[in-house]
Formats: sequence, structure tokens, C-alpha cells
Amino acid sequence: MTDYTRHFGSDADTIEMAHAVRRRVFIEEQGVDEAVEMDGRDDAATHVVLTDGSDPVATARFRFADPSTAKIERVAVLPDSRGQGLGSRVMDAAESAAVDDGATVAVLHAQVSVRGFYRELGYEPVGEQFEEAGIPHVEMRRRLG
Repeated sequence: MTDYTRHFGSDADTIEMAHAVRRRVFIEEQGVDEAVEMDGRDDAATHVVLTDGSDPVATARFRFADPSTAKIERVAVLPDSRGQGLGSRVMDAAESAAVDDGATVAVLHAQVSVRGFYRELGYEPVGEQFEEAGIPHVEMRRRLG
């Protein structure tokens, strides 16, 4: 099994690695408009990036919606790296960092096609399906800690 390195922060290097994964997954693979994906909120978020050597392969970011609620966003794994548990690993890292920063709840907007993945991690849907960036989503939430 590959030994992936975790990177945390909102520094330029970490954001650049996160952008590389997000550009490949959301913009190139899923057709999300670049202006929507690169939303100007990266400096206010904590990013988690997993690297294989020096290559970024998975990412997530979180911001605080309120002092106890972390909003986890932009969860992505490169196509060639899927099926190895990296989605769970990057989510675990984001949740742990959020708890360290005071979060007791995590909320996210899950693409409907992967809501089963988030259910397996303990997230429950809240409300009705909606569209975000042209893709069907559902809000999900989970108690942390």
C-alpha cells in the first residue's frame, strides 16, 4: 500500500496542490465552470491534500459556517487514484482537523451520485435535492467527535 503524505493549511503551496486535483476532477472531468469552482474562498478555508510522493491525488477543504459547524467542501480524488480508500482518508483528515479547531458538526453538499459514500461515513441527508454547479446535490450532516 502506498504511503500517502497529508498536507494541511491555507498557504499558497497547499492551495496550489488542492487546485491541481480540483481542476482535474471538477473542471475537466465534470465540466464545472472554472469561475464557479475557483470561488475565491480558498484563503478562508483549511485544505487537506494527500500526495503520492510529490503528486497531489486527493483533497478537501473546510470552512466554519458557525463556531461549531464545519462545512466540508471540494472533496475530490483523481480518477487513477480512486478505489483505494483515499476519499475516506481525506474526509477523516478534514473532520479531525475541524474537530481540533472546535467543530462538533460537519455539513456538506454531496453530489447525489456519491451520497452513498457519505452515508457510509455517517452523514445523513437534510432537506430536498438541489442543483449546484449544474449537478444534483443533497445537503448532509454528521455529528463529530
